[in-house]
Amino acid sequence: MDIVSLDARALAAASQVVARVRPGQLAGPTPCRDWTLAGLLAHMVAHNHGFAAAARGEQVPASVWEGAPLGADPAAQFGESADAAAAAFAAAGALERKMELPGLGAFPGPVAVSFHFVDYLIHGWDVAKAIGAVPEPGADLVQAALKMVSRYPDTPQVRGPGAPFAAKVAVPDDAPPLDRLVGLLGRAPSWAPG
Repeated sequence: MDIVSLDARALAAASQVVARVRPGQLAGPTPCRDWTLAGLLAHMVAHNHGFAAAARGEQVPASVWEGAPLGADPAAQFGESADAAAAAFAAAGALERKMELPGLGAFPGPVAVSFHFVDYLIHGWDVAKAIGAVPEPGADLVQAALKMVSRYPDTPQVRGPGAPFAAKVAVPDDAPPLDRLVGLLGRAPSWAPG
């Protein structure tokens, strides 16, 4: 399956989980240590818009990537941003251009979309865990992401403070694929709010 289709499915799965978020949960913690659920959702909305702009070949200010506070309907905001990203990635010529990602550089379209895919698959997991739901991404999505993430370097530019990912969390080699994926992305599979 191609990366644009994988990404669209990850966005759809994340949208389903985001739709379950209730206002009283927005101030709660997430597996992303620096973010409340509201902060995580704002990040997700902003990065969808940033990636969409990059896919269209637009130069946008950093403020687009940093985002703004959530409005009254976070699920609708997320849905609109997810639709924008999916449409931009699927547009003719998008994968042929390099996409500029702030702080990381310019990447070939398929590589940039693979970063987005992994990000939204794991952030869907983050949101599900934050609201006490059972994360249920498709097994093929998890396997595709695990294959990609297992190649990510273990360097300070990629993992640790100020980097895109936290340091790896040790997970047994025989753990389920989803647990191994979240461990590689710096999350404890057993994380729970409170």
